[in-house]
Amino acid sequence: MNILVVEDEAELCDSIAEDLTLEGYTVSTCYHGADAYNRIKNESYHLVILDLNLPGMDGLDLLQLIRIEHPEWKVLILSARSHSSDKILGLDLGANDYLTKPFSLRELEARVRCLLRRLSNQWDSSVRLGCLCLDPLLHKVTARGQPLDLTPAEVHLLAYFMLHPGQIIPAETLLTHMQKQDRSFSSRGVHTLLSALRKKLRQTLEHDPIHTKLGRGYLLEVNHAS
Repeated sequence: MNILVVEDEAELCDSIAEDLTLEGYTVSTCYHGADAYNRIKNESYHLVILDLNLPGMDGLDLLQLIRIEHPEWKVLILSARSHSSDKILGLDLGANDYLTKPFSLRELEARVRCLLRRLSNQWDSSVRLGCLCLDPLLHKVTARGQPLDLTPAEVHLLAYFMLHPGQIIPAETLLTHMQKQDRSFSSRGVHTLLSALRKKLRQTLEHDPIHTKLGRGYLLEVNHAS
């Protein structure tokens, strides 16, 4: 699971990142609102831990951007703003949880586990995206009702795309995701895997729903008529 920690107190930010890394998560950090804006626009995360008082761009503005660009991401607000009105505003704008400072790392860990468990539970049943249907328990995929003969790795890769519909996913993010399944995966291996997946989708759909965005990554676009 990929986590982005956005916190202008560098020592606190690094402490959170170190703690969550020890818990087995892949963690990125940034201390500035503008840096966070660029990361949110161009990279992929399962959870953003977000401070509200940031230089360069307010945390609530970042929260609204996340909800527009990545509605499936989880957001945990960290803030010294402890008034009920601040919490209500953050939750109304789309935060999934709100933790006031000071806090214990143990409590933060528990809240992170809870949020990411909810995300995992989204895959407890079949997932549909346009004409594609993926059963994560049986590792089966159909397109237009026809079964696709995919390897487990291809199913794993397609599942990631289906979890991030309409989102440009950098090649580095795909590599990180696949290495969680098999640490031996290389950039070349992911490229080969993606090519095989696209070929199989093209054979059934008569077009390739995964688009290459030069210099940025890959985008899955599927509609019901595909």
